[in-house]
Amino acid sequence: MVKPESLQKYSLFGGLLEEQIQAIIPLMKEEKYNSGELIITEGSTNDKIFFIIEGQVSVIKRGVELSCFGEGEAFGEMEVIDVMPATASIKAISQVTALSISNKAMHEIYKMDVKVFSLMLMNLARDLCRRLRKSDEIIASSPT
Repeated sequence: MVKPESLQKYSLFGGLLEEQIQAIIPLMKEEKYNSGELIITEGSTNDKIFFIIEGQVSVIKRGVELSCFGEGEAFGEMEVIDVMPATASIKAISQVTALSISNKAMHEIYKMDVKVFSLMLMNLARDLCRRLRKSDEIIASSPT
């Protein structure tokens, strides 16, 4: 399993102390995917946030590739936060190793330490805002 100090540098775990990360590591699951494998299918249910430790994934909506994510980036958070079906498919474009945190695990983190839970949600919100800003720029700069 991954070491707490190696996770501190990533945005999802930003601001968390090593011992706080150590306490939530048992709630995470390491998952591996082969190149070309679908991790999440658009329209399906998903109850996990995935955090990429190694590899790259492609974000695909209605057959169109929207973006690629790599080491240190998270996906699946929208479905965990708003509990709706997946808005896009996520496909491994290389061998991928990810840590997943289920909705149930997030609830356990909340029960263990509300400050850690709050900081993780704030970090997720910041990441989502960055993606929204990037999408806004792309839309605003494309010809009408």
